[in-house]
Amino acid sequence: MHGTDVVVVGAGPAGLCFARSLAGSGLQVTVVEPQSRQALAEAAFDGREIALTHASRQILEQLQLWDRLPAAEVAELREARVLDGRSPFALTFASDHRSGDPLGWLVPNHLIRRAAWDAVQDQPGLELRDGRRVQGVRAVDGGQQVLLDDGSTVQARLVVAADSRFSSTRRMLGIGARLQDFGKTMLVCRMQVERDHHHTAWEWFGYGRTMALLPLNGGLASAVITLPPRQAEALLAMDEDAFGEAVSGLFEHRLGRMQPVATPQAYPLVGVYAERFIAAAAALIGDAAVGMHPVTAHGFNLGLASQQRLARGVIAQQARGGDIADARMLARYQRGHRLASRPLYEATNAIARVYTDDRVPARLLRAAGLRIAQGVRPFRRLIADRLTQPVAG
Repeated sequence: MHGTDVVVVGAGPAGLCFARSLAGSGLQVTVVEPQSRQALAEAAFDGREIALTHASRQILEQLQLWDRLPAAEVAELREARVLDGRSPFALTFASDHRSGDPLGWLVPNHLIRRAAWDAVQDQPGLELRDGRRVQGVRAVDGGQQVLLDDGSTVQARLVVAADSRFSSTRRMLGIGARLQDFGKTMLVCRMQVERDHHHTAWEWFGYGRTMALLPLNGGLASAVITLPPRQAEALLAMDEDAFGEAVSGLFEHRLGRMQPVATPQAYPLVGVYAERFIAAAAALIGDAAVGMHPVTAHGFNLGLASQQRLARGVIAQQARGGDIADARMLARYQRGHRLASRPLYEATNAIARVYTDDRVPARLLRAAGLRIAQGVRPFRRLIADRLTQPVAG
């Protein structure tokens, strides 16, 4: 039987960033991941663009990931607009022109994954079990025993699940989750746009669909369209020219002609909130704890904050010679992450429900809500500050 201090299940950004956060702590870390090393090192483009806040950028800088991102692929987000149907009115959030800082940045998901992989290479005390799946987790004296699909076992003082919102490790730990299946498909595609987007993001609640446009460099933008599955399938079946014309029409040609420069990708739209974030000698981070609807674009930022919060607790315990799976420490992690995530998760789902309801009362409610919010400058400043505020402490 192999022994280690921490087993991290999942080598996605949350799992690898957590492993990286433990660098220099003296802890032995084993990462278990079904994909191969080559697949992790050469993470494929998946169409998703990640909106990063200032706090998230600071975390990535601390973990030495930020400088590993190609500068040409990091796009500034200078303004964000929320539109409702065909109304010309928009709720607008703008960056602070006095400081010159943007609201945030947009970075391709696969490049973050590659940067996270690069950052943990040659990290002392880190072992990767690639091409392996967790088959079982069992509480034992001194921690957890993890059974892998090759028949081997790893005994750890702490197990951390970071294996997606559909986490099998979460179930093995006996932790349930509340799933919100929105019955929609999220279609994403990089598009060449005819008109300048001025690095402004749109969140557009059209009738029968929800759309977002994320500004990228070089006259590109990422189109994000939420549709019933059959409508999404019909779009995916089109050739490039027909797809471009269809998407241009969905956006009412506001940026002129839009033409795909990458293969469109589709993802089921499901939100997840775990009933608990901890178990005996175990914790959940990233999407395994909270999987967000993309309407507020905060899912990745929340996951990045979760790994940092847990890592700080683990490192503090290790530094004082304590138990890195101390129940009180894990309880503090759970309280902190619930406080940070639950209001945002519930508000996001409420927004998704109201702004995808095409009945007349809902249309009137959301139109009135946008106008009221636009008129309350402190509210808009608060949201902008939330995006641009660095990590406390």
